[in-house]
This record gives sequence, structure tokens and C-alpha cells, in this order.
Amino acid sequence: MKPSPTPAAPEPAGASTTSGTDTTSDTNTADRTQTRVTLRSDLRASIPDGLIALVVTAAVFALLYARIKAKTSSTVSVMPFMADAGGFWMYFLSQAFGWSALLWAWTTVVLGLLLSGPRPGRLPLSPQRLERLHRTTSLNTIALILAHALLFAAELVRHDTARWHSRLSTAFVESFVPGGYDSGTGQLAIPLGQAALYLAVPLGLLFYIRHRIGPKTWRVLHRFVIVVYVLSVWHTLLYGTNVWYDGWFRTTVWLLQLPIAALLLARLLRPARRSERLSRPGAHSGSRAGWGLRLGGRLAAAGAVVALLAVIISGNDGGRSVPPHDTSSTHNED
Repeated sequence: MKPSPTPAAPEPAGASTTSGTDTTSDTNTADRTQTRVTLRSDLRASIPDGLIALVVTAAVFALLYARIKAKTSSTVSVMPFMADAGGFWMYFLSQAFGWSALLWAWTTVVLGLLLSGPRPGRLPLSPQRLERLHRTTSLNTIALILAHALLFAAELVRHDTARWHSRLSTAFVESFVPGGYDSGTGQLAIPLGQAALYLAVPLGLLFYIRHRIGPKTWRVLHRFVIVVYVLSVWHTLLYGTNVWYDGWFRTTVWLLQLPIAALLLARLLRPARRSERLSRPGAHSGSRAGWGLRLGGRLAAAGAVVALLAVIISGNDGGRSVPPHDTSSTHNED
């Protein structure tokens, strides 16, 4: 038996999902205070945000647990043997951490795009406080993704009947080694989540050694965080049993991606750095390849906005419309 997780991100996710985009600009106030920012100070500052994340996770777990008990969750349709909520509580807790990780990753990316792109006229917090919140949500996103993955591995250990060292080895391979999970949709979805996790940790922590690798190198690497978030969302939509079938919940997940795509497009169309602006090919001081990449990025972001609108309006979001005829004896998600 291999229960199907609803990861983030590492998912971001989460799941995908640390800092959203390059938040450093020539006019960014954070540039003048970066020398005073340390990982230790941000870890201390992330405690209140982390406590809120735990409360949200507990609420999500209670909701998932109640829906399983009432047999209204699509997870029961996918895997009827999981109707025993008490027997699989660790798996549902893993799901809860996955959903909170995806939510925190979404918040982090939105904050990053707000800080690095055109800002609204009024923001509830100062740019300095938003910048710090951006960093603390990034750290908590990493922690939530790790908790999600570790709980999923612990669930595999708990339900494996082999000897303890064999259980640990199997759980580690299936949870953390790309290609180790060989069941149905998980053959693609699990590696996507693992990729999000393994990219999120270094990309999120590189900020604290940017003075060693150089600010330009850090900015280039930091932009790949949006890839981490995309992997987390893709992982969730592909493998999350809570959003397995068509319905308002799955559509809401798609809908939440529209603000990010729009903010990313605005960020690319009006970059803070003069060197990132898109002028005529002949007037551009850089290479034609660089100009082409900038143009391609803008077109891709615009295409993402159009695609998301099409998905949301049409309702064709890739969900399954008919439950499997029989999933009581096997975990086969083909």
C-alpha cells in the first residue's frame, strides 16, 4: 500500500517554494540593509509566522480528518481503504502540511513579486517589513515542505510489514530518491515534488551567503524560485487526492495562480533595473540572445495569463470526471 500525498511543493511545493522573484533592485531599501540580515535573525523573526502556519496546518488537518470520517473526501473515492481516518492519521497530517506549505509558498511568491515589480499605491506594510516577511515566509515554506515529506515517509514506515531497517530503506527511497516511487501517477508526480524540495532549500538559503557568491550570481539563481513554485503546483494538481476530480476546490487552486502570473507579467514588463528593460534589438546594449530571452519571458508570462483564464472560464482543468470503478484492492492511479 502506498498512500497518495498532497504535497506542496515542495511541493513547492511545494511544493514548490521559497522567495518569489528577485527582490533586489537599485532602489530597493533592502539593498541598504542587507549587511545586517542574517539567517539567525530571520529564524527568530520567523517564529510568529511559523506558529500561524502550525495553526493553519492543524485547521486543515481537522478539516481533512472530518471529511474522511464523513466519507465526503475524494481521497476515499480514490483509495477506499483510507476511510479508516484513525488508521491513516499520519498520512492526513502529511497532507495538511502539504497544503499549508503550498499556501505559504504562494504568499512568499506574491510578496516577492510585489517587492520586485510595480507596487500598488498603498500597501498595508512598509517595503522593509514586507521584505522581512518575504524572507520569513520563505524559511517557513521550507520547514513545511520538509515536515510534509518526512511525515509521508513516516507513514510508509508505519504501514510496512518488513523489518525495521528494510522499512526505513524503502521509505527513504520512495520519499526522497527520484524514481524510487513506482506507483501510477506517482512515477511523475513524486519526482516533481522532490525536485521542488531539492531546489527550494538551496535557493531559499543562498540569500544568506550572497556576499560570497556575488549579488549578480544570487539574482540569477534567485529567479529560478518561480520554477520551484510551478513544480509544486504541478505536483499537487497531478497527485493530490483532494483535488483529484473536477470541482470547485481544484478550480480554486487554478484560480489562485492567476494573480501570480499577472504579477510576474507586470514585473517583466516594468522591471526595476534599467538593464532588464526591453528596448529595440538594435538599441539594446547586451547580446541579441539576452534580448531574445527577455522577450521570450514576457511572451511566456502573457501566455500563462491567457492559459489560466481559459482553464478557469472553461472549467477544463485536467481533473478526472469519473471515479475509478474499483480502487479497493490496489493503489493504481493510471
